[in-house]
Amino acid sequence: MSNAATPALSPISLWDGSAEEEDWAAPFAGGDPVDVAIVGGGYTGLASALFCAERGLAAHVLEAERIGHGGSGRNVGLVNAGIWLPPGEVRAKLGGGGDHFLKIFGNAPRMVFDLIERHQIRCEATRTGTIHAAHAPSGMKDLEKRWKEWQAMGEPVDLLSRDEVSGMIGSEAFYGGLVDHRAGTVNPMAYCRGLARAARGAGARISTGVRVTGLRKDGTGWIVETDKGALRAKAVVLGTNAYTDTLWPGLDRSFTPIHFFQLATKPLGERVASILPGRQGIWDTGLVMFSLRRDAFDRLIIGSMGHLVGTRKEGLSRRWAAKQLRRLFPDLGEVEFEEAWDGRIAMTPDHIPRIFRLDDNLYTPIGYNGRGITTGTVFGKAMADLLTGADSAELPLPVAEATTVRSAPLMSRFYQFAFTANQVMKSL
Repeated sequence: MSNAATPALSPISLWDGSAEEEDWAAPFAGGDPVDVAIVGGGYTGLASALFCAERGLAAHVLEAERIGHGGSGRNVGLVNAGIWLPPGEVRAKLGGGGDHFLKIFGNAPRMVFDLIERHQIRCEATRTGTIHAAHAPSGMKDLEKRWKEWQAMGEPVDLLSRDEVSGMIGSEAFYGGLVDHRAGTVNPMAYCRGLARAARGAGARISTGVRVTGLRKDGTGWIVETDKGALRAKAVVLGTNAYTDTLWPGLDRSFTPIHFFQLATKPLGERVASILPGRQGIWDTGLVMFSLRRDAFDRLIIGSMGHLVGTRKEGLSRRWAAKQLRRLFPDLGEVEFEEAWDGRIAMTPDHIPRIFRLDDNLYTPIGYNGRGITTGTVFGKAMADLLTGADSAELPLPVAEATTVRSAPLMSRFYQFAFTANQVMKSL
């Protein structure tokens, strides 16, 4: 067992190398039967393990690679309230459960930051909000509508004029914005590793480098087969989200996978003193969304939808990133990039996440639509609630039977073509 990062492994993202929380690895060596086996060592799996262990359940996390290897370690790091949809659309899609869902997800950043404080997770946490920036006048109209809906609910969300958003971002490229004071930013890999540390401290077991190859019912429980042996469990949680494979037939067709790429500059020091001085993260209202943030070491991290094309040194994505930074900050000058990476997002047709019941005592939360930090944490608690007999009405949304998105492969290819074309056009 080791609590140190493995030097031979290349970083999967900037966050992998800059996280203050240590990497951690432990081989699978079998073990006693457990109450819950959890597949996946990201936010969902580790939050599930933490909350289950705190309630006295024996929990064992099985991760095929390293802690945070999937979307958790490749995240942008925005700790956002709610989901992509405005409150009115959430109510329209969820009916009577809409307000309950909005309340839970509105409080989700507080849940994340409370865990960070309680377990002293060293993850560069800021609580200065996030900014939804209007890329065009049409985007500002959308933000005005969202602001009115959040205001009616009494939430601390402010509408920003063009001058106000320019002062907060340090760029004149936007037409206004919406600042959500509930939200903030973290080093996403450090938060993930901190959850692993907290889960272990609560008594959960975590094994890395062990791939689950099959699930077999055994009476009222399950036999979890792996490439290193088998584990018996009363219940199983699949916490794999966008990195779901063929372990459970058809589950990888329950969402449309898309990619999101990012590039991080080298630390820029005083050159970025006027850029995001409050260190809020931003994303825009464009159809092909982009993100931007400034980390604790004064790097700028910029990203957008699509695959990483090329490397940090050359290629389409690097040209896109350099061009966007020049557009946003004409006085910044040329920059060098330190890291470049991409990750997968699980998109659902209605942009609402799901909790699927796949079989007796077999569950998966899935379809996070790019809101992994808060959704994974909230659904981790939901899994502990579900497995300890809590009232199902207290869950964020009802448990459902798994469904297949038949158009997922075609739509994934279409989106990738469109996102790559967007990189090309905005690099010219």
